[in-house]
Formats: sequence, C-alpha cells, structure tokens
Amino acid sequence: MLTFRDFITGLRRLDIDRSQPVIVHASLSAFGEVHGGAETILGALWSSFETLVMPVFTYKTMLIPEVGPPDNAISYGSGKDANRMAELYHPDMPADSMMGVVAEALRTHPKAERSIHPILSFAGINAKQILDSQTLQAPLHPIRTLIDEEGWVLLMGVDQTVNTSIHYGEQLAGRKQLIRWALTSQGVVPCQGFPGCSDGFEDITPHLEVVSRSVRLGEGVIQAIPVVNLVGVVCGMLKENPLALLCEREDCERCNAVRASVSTPD
Repeated sequence: MLTFRDFITGLRRLDIDRSQPVIVHASLSAFGEVHGGAETILGALWSSFETLVMPVFTYKTMLIPEVGPPDNAISYGSGKDANRMAELYHPDMPADSMMGVVAEALRTHPKAERSIHPILSFAGINAKQILDSQTLQAPLHPIRTLIDEEGWVLLMGVDQTVNTSIHYGEQLAGRKQLIRWALTSQGVVPCQGFPGCSDGFEDITPHLEVVSRSVRLGEGVIQAIPVVNLVGVVCGMLKENPLALLCEREDCERCNAVRASVSTPD
C-alpha cells in the first residue's frame, strides 16, 4: 500500500522546483492501493508544489443546436434526447467522472478556486493568475500562462491522451478549432476555441523522451514534462505533418474535420 510519504518521495525525485506551477492529470486506481485515497495524492502534490492546477471539465452542460456553422464536427439536430439531460452550469458543479477523483478532490479543497468556463474549467490552489487568464474565447489560455510561469505537466498514472496542454500546442500550430454550446444561467452560450480529439496523442510519446522525467511508484508511473517543451514538440510535429496526432477511427467527426481543413497538394 502506498502512503503519503511514498508520493512525497516520488515527486521529489522528479527534481522540479516547488515554485514552478504544475498542471496535473491523475488516476488514483493506476497506483494500486493508496492509503487515504485521492486526498493522499492531493496532499502530497500540495506539499511538493506551491501552485497546482487540474482540469475539472463539465461536459454534462453541453447542448447540440439544431443549426450552426459548417465544418464544425457535429451533427446538428441530433441531440434532442441528450439535450434534455443537459445540466445548467454552476461554479459548484462537480467535475465529470472522467476527470478523476483527484481532480474532484482539488475542486472541493477549501483553498481551491475555479476558472469561469462552463465546459472547460480548471481548478487550482494558489493559481489565480493562471485561472483568471481563461476566457470563453480562449479556454486554453491557462496553458499559455503556465508556459510564462515555467510550469510542468504531471501525468500521474495516465497517458498522453488526457494531456490538455497538447491541445494548446495544436491551437498554436493553427489546427482547426471547434465551437460547442453550454447551458448556463445566461442561456445557451457558444464556446469558441474548443479542441478536437485526443485519442491519437500517444504518438507524441517518443518525441518527448529527451525532455521528460519519470518515476515509478507502486503500480503506476509519474511523468513530468515542461509545458514549453511539450507545446514546442507539438508545434514541430504539426509543422512537419499537419495530420500528426489525429486518431485512426474512420468515424471520428473531429479528426475528419481537421483532415478536411488541411489543404494538400495534388
């Protein structure tokens, strides 16, 4: 059984200055049995770093309209049943379960704050500048602020397919962005700059070997990558191949929309 001290030791072995902010994606179950559960991992992170950020997305607020802009990787009018299940966004809304119990533990921490986006919000401790940089038009701008503050990505028992910072690299490289809609107290709000599919992101792994650090802890691995290096690698890959990091599913609307947006010579 892993303990608080085990996680403290593992995080220390990554040799990251505690003043540098971290954006964390974590799976509790990946490490096997952890004494104290999600609170133990969160406590170890908060003891190791002065600034913590995690995505606490709320996809349950999303609606599919009857009509909208073309080439948007969405089947307009197909969401009648799902739309009835959509929930009104509020700042205390729990993160979707796919975000993980560690992210939800951060969201509910007494010292945590949350950014304003009704779908793609982030929670953080001592991260006001990072969280405040998010807007409806620029949902991924907190990643830009993390770069400015020499931040790191921590993948705790998860792979690159959950790495939100890769989406910011796609955006910087000029990859097609989408629009989605959220149910809020101000009505249905269009959310621009919505990212695409992440199922192909594992392809970046060999390109990060030089800049990443990792430690094994119990049954899981903690990987650390400087955000600036990560985003730079993404931009380089997409410059060399505009179709890099897309998934291989023939029915993926989002990846197919990106492919259609890329002009290729005859």
